[in-house]
Amino acid sequence: MSIIAKAVPFIRERGAGIATEALVNFVLPLLIFDFAKPRLGEVNALIASSGPPIVWSLIEFARKRRVDALSILVLTGIALSLLAFLGGGSARFLQLREKLVTVTIGLVFLGSAAIGRPLIYQLARATIMRRSPGEVAEFESLRDNVHFRRVMMIMTLVWGFGLLAEAAVSAALVLSLSVHNYLIVGPIVGYGTMGALSLWTWWYARESRRKGRARASAEAALKATADRSSVQAS
Repeated sequence: MSIIAKAVPFIRERGAGIATEALVNFVLPLLIFDFAKPRLGEVNALIASSGPPIVWSLIEFARKRRVDALSILVLTGIALSLLAFLGGGSARFLQLREKLVTVTIGLVFLGSAAIGRPLIYQLARATIMRRSPGEVAEFESLRDNVHFRRVMMIMTLVWGFGLLAEAAVSAALVLSLSVHNYLIVGPIVGYGTMGALSLWTWWYARESRRKGRARASAEAALKATADRSSVQAS
């Protein structure tokens, strides 16, 4: 009962947005491809089917009107998606080229970890700024904490490798499925991966906060014991 009670407010708050995302990124592309294929051919139908997701992403970007790490990442994805359809090629080749967006973003995550500036930190900061600007200072104060930096680094690596794994699975599916079937299965794999990564991130962040509080309590207790010993010795 408690799970249902928690799910109802979430559905009320996010249900319309999730339904819109599914319509724009899953239903409309499939319908447009099936409708346009007999008239335009497979390649042009595939290009036409990419219209709703790209237009929707541009609308969302313009609506939020914020330039931060999260917005830049989204805009980069849109630009790479547009570039993926330039230069022609077969429908399968276009689908493979579009997965370069995922590969590029995954490599950006790993590259940021390699130079010691984990991208997850910037994305988390942008998210907090959007939702609770007053909490940004508290979040930034943790930047030099060794345990906090380790958490940010691990999250960044998991997202980077996770996105690369999703791209590899999707590429295998592109080569083994028809274009129509991939338009059904591909979004499921993509959203499933993002959902799994987001769920893991939520769990790992919660566990890290719990361990951080326990560590702080232990350090406080140790300090109190040391202070008492010092007083008794004097």
